[in-house]
Amino acid sequence: MDEEFPAAYLALGPQELLHRAADAYERLRDCMLCGRACHVNRRAGETGSCRTGERARASSYFAHFGEEECLRGWRGSGTIFFSYCNLRCQYCQNYELSAEGQGEEVEPEDIARMMLELQEEGCHNINFVSPSHVVPQILAALAIAAQAGLHLPLVYNTGGYDAVETLRLLDGVIDIYMPDMKYGDPAVALQYSKIPGYPKVNRASVIEMHRQVGDLVIGADGLARRGLLIRHLVLPGGLAGTAEVMRFLARNVSRDTYVNIMSQYRPAYKAHNLPPLHRPLAAEEYRAAARMAEEAGLWRFDQRRSLQRSQQREEQGWLVWLAEL
Repeated sequence: MDEEFPAAYLALGPQELLHRAADAYERLRDCMLCGRACHVNRRAGETGSCRTGERARASSYFAHFGEEECLRGWRGSGTIFFSYCNLRCQYCQNYELSAEGQGEEVEPEDIARMMLELQEEGCHNINFVSPSHVVPQILAALAIAAQAGLHLPLVYNTGGYDAVETLRLLDGVIDIYMPDMKYGDPAVALQYSKIPGYPKVNRASVIEMHRQVGDLVIGADGLARRGLLIRHLVLPGGLAGTAEVMRFLARNVSRDTYVNIMSQYRPAYKAHNLPPLHRPLAAEEYRAAARMAEEAGLWRFDQRRSLQRSQQREEQGWLVWLAEL
């Protein structure tokens, strides 16, 4: 346990965690947990856009060494992948999970066991992937795991289409928020991820996350302790609206925001039939995105390393793309 930055939820105590879990479960009766606000009764077995009822679905959990360096460290990020998603990204590289629901229904006790096993394995944190639609189940599991000795920091790894009211249930619970900021243009978001009003919902949620945890704090050992870490995937043809996203972060959140400007786009799922998403990202497109971040006044991102990756992926990706033509 980090004595300087103990996991936030340890200060709340088990009773408060149970109270918040009960509150969150009640919200399933008229579900507005995420930006979709489907108003279905998930306690009665109804499902909305997330296709998830009262029980969460999970596909896998393991020590993940592919996350950001400040999360994976040298022992990995303890990642739990939840099935389904409240987005419909037509280029999702994990579509078997997000669209097809690969995985099994789990009880809070099962999720608690996963967290404790990952801690026992030596992971640096617990990393919830696609958690927006299963916040009640996570809170219930956390109450169980904390009583059993869980003390690792929590990472909320989300597509960024979260409801502010739900995030407020997580105030004092989550240590590191890691939302995507996928789009600057609502029309583009609707076309390629089938989500209405994404920028408005996304920006409100990011402001709330930053209010709770502030800018990302990284310890002397290189590990993230607390704060906001933004992911922005650069898309071909400028579809992600990078300049607008970066300006928003610099003006409305913080110029010290830690941003991972991601270069690893490749065509997947339905993208092969959706130009310009049918082709890999060009290295120059990534360079342009990095310049946009700098011009907006942001500075906390690893441009050099990401550019190297972008160039490598461009060489590999274009060869694959050409072979498929």
